[in-house]
Amino acid sequence: MFAPAVAPGALATTELSALRAPVSFSKTSTASTTKEEFVKITIIGGSKGTGAQLASLALQAGHSVTVLSRSGNAPAGTRAITGNATDPVAAAEAVAGADVVVVTVGGAKGVNHQRAAVTRTIIAAMQAAGVRRLVVQSSLGAGDSASALPAPIRLITQLVLGRALADHNEQELAVTTSGLDWTVVRPAGLTNKVPSGTWTALGATGEGKPYGSIPRGDLAACMLEILDNDSTHGSALSLSSR
Repeated sequence: MFAPAVAPGALATTELSALRAPVSFSKTSTASTTKEEFVKITIIGGSKGTGAQLASLALQAGHSVTVLSRSGNAPAGTRAITGNATDPVAAAEAVAGADVVVVTVGGAKGVNHQRAAVTRTIIAAMQAAGVRRLVVQSSLGAGDSASALPAPIRLITQLVLGRALADHNEQELAVTTSGLDWTVVRPAGLTNKVPSGTWTALGATGEGKPYGSIPRGDLAACMLEILDNDSTHGSALSLSSR
């Protein structure tokens, strides 16, 4: 259903095929931005960062993109909705008619567990509207991925990101108990480097240590690729460039 998209660095997609083992993807510029069928994608938090890059890639691939954000900012060509994603009315408007919903929100200053609150509201709106496909950006170190980190990195991560990870843990609990067709992505440290077109995705029981970093452009390309990949349903994937 989803056609490959071209990102900076010239990427082309390939299927995720072995989620329970380390998987490395190298990409070559063979992508086309034309497609016979477009998909309606709603991105929650797509005004900047990974969400904005995902919106741009999806538009290049010929999809219809709606972005809900507090600022109302969104890449040109998207349908932008200004609103708080914890508002049931705004959430319902954003997910109505969508084929897939992607949550990429960050924390909010002075608000505890903003990611979890947003995600719960979006899940309720999806359930009411009959929208089933959900992809959520979490973080490496959340959930059972913490045990896969080397001990020194695990300690540093908890010290530096403890509050954010607690938010992500609550967020992931809402996702995994939603009854929807969900995938959680847990990126390593995010950077603004030029996308390399190569990343490693590890499932919960995969071998290897998913740590390091990943450019936001590569994360966005990976998320676009897995949107209609049924084999990722019910999976939490740790993503890095190594």
